[in-house]
Amino acid sequence: MQTRVLGRTGLRLPILGFGASSLGQEFRRVTLDEAVGSVRVALDCGLSFIDTSPFYGRGMSEVLLGVALRDVPRDSYTLCTKLGRYDLAHFDFSPKRVAESIDVSLHRLGTDHLDIVLCHDIEFVEMQPIVDETLPALKKAQKSGKVRFIGFSGYPQKIFRFICDQADVDCVLSYNQYTLQNTRFADETLPYLKGKGVGVMNAGPFSARLLTNAPLPAWLKEPEAVKAAARQAASHCSSRGVDIAKLALQFSLANPDIATTIAGSANPENIRRWAKWADEPLDAALLKDVLAIFAPVKNVGHTEGLAKNN
Repeated sequence: MQTRVLGRTGLRLPILGFGASSLGQEFRRVTLDEAVGSVRVALDCGLSFIDTSPFYGRGMSEVLLGVALRDVPRDSYTLCTKLGRYDLAHFDFSPKRVAESIDVSLHRLGTDHLDIVLCHDIEFVEMQPIVDETLPALKKAQKSGKVRFIGFSGYPQKIFRFICDQADVDCVLSYNQYTLQNTRFADETLPYLKGKGVGVMNAGPFSARLLTNAPLPAWLKEPEAVKAAARQAASHCSSRGVDIAKLALQFSLANPDIATTIAGSANPENIRRWAKWADEPLDAALLKDVLAIFAPVKNVGHTEGLAKNN
């Protein structure tokens, strides 16, 4: 699989990374065989960058990843986890919890170091303490050798400048904001991050199933006009014999300024399909049609976290 360098880190990541949120049963019940199988298939298909968090399944994702990665050579994959968010409304970015969270993640994942650690969903808390307390604690872990590179993740575009104007981080992760329908991350933030040498990662190419043929989940927050456009786009793709998910994934993977795009599933067949799509050419004519369908709702999204952080 094609790879790109993550900012100044020197890490070379596959353009398609494996997201392990599904291993935490965030979306459905998952068997141990499915969990282990999905990880092994991901590695076999070249998805050697793995992203998780103690929030996913409240620790279950990390635990199952640790089982799946047992006896897999540590230098054959790059591992990213997060800290600070531990439940829907439980956040703790204190220096004490930073150190504890890293040690717990190391134990669950069965490793002596984490390649990347991100502050998770920082838009839900006051962000100045992230700069003043959390990132210095992460840098301390970095100096100890437990963590190689540090950064943060979130949804609103405002958070990236707020942190990076004040602190030096290695990389960031944005989600659901570089898709067929919403390119705010590239339009508003990517040039700024690139200028600072910050490594860029993207997650959610399917925008929480919006850009798939699956039934839309009740918890999807996008406005009705966006949902309607997505159904129209999916129908148009189907009329051309193409799954809109294929076009969505290929679109996200094509941006040369994004080191990796993370997609997750506990279904090995999904992962095999995505890896196959990643190697196939993007249909430029179909992309033009779909972008035209989305034009009236381009970059229309929802708010997330504290109002002043959006």
